Amino acid sequence: AELLATAAEVFASQGYSATTIRQVADAAGMLGGSLYYHFDSKEAMVDEILSTFLDDMWAAYDRVLDAGLDARGTLEAIVTESFRSIDRHRPAVVIYQNESKHLAGSERFTYLLDSDRRFEEMWTALLERGVREGVLRADLDRGLIYRFIRDTVWVAANWYQPGGRLSPDDIAKQYLAMVLEGIQAEPVT
Repeated sequence: AELLATAAEVFASQGYSATTIRQVADAAGMLGGSLYYHFDSKEAMVDEILSTFLDDMWAAYDRVLDAGLDARGTLEAIVTESFRSIDRHRPAVVIYQNESKHLAGSERFTYLLDSDRRFEEMWTALLERGVREGVLRADLDRGLIYRFIRDTVWVAANWYQPGGRLSPDDIAKQYLAMVLEGIQAEPVT
């Protein structure tokens, strides 16, 4: 686990393609050849990093989706779980954002495309449900809303630092307030 955490940090900061096994080994304080005792390739390391992150994220999302919440409650809980995932797996999220399109071309990483498709389907269905329940505006394009929320939430992995001034739940609450209520102050009467 420590080795994977170190590898994830190196891949996230330097990029997967630009990172060598030797750089990961150096960061882990071991000889390059020693890494092969644990993983047969750099690809195997990033596969473990990404699949662990996605499995954890989907388990959290599935708990929310199975909780029987209304559309707004589900949206709020999914955004909160997203920030919790960023907190637990920040380097993996950065790798996913920066490398998944390239990696998905490999047979080993087809699950990345499946996850992307599942993610978009989940959000689109949730947004449609929100419109049907009357809690989300019907006049806005759901595809645009999906991309806005996705990009707004997940890009936070680039600046978020665990243990910072705001917890993942605090950040989620503020993001949700901005998305659902806006940033304009109430007019003074």
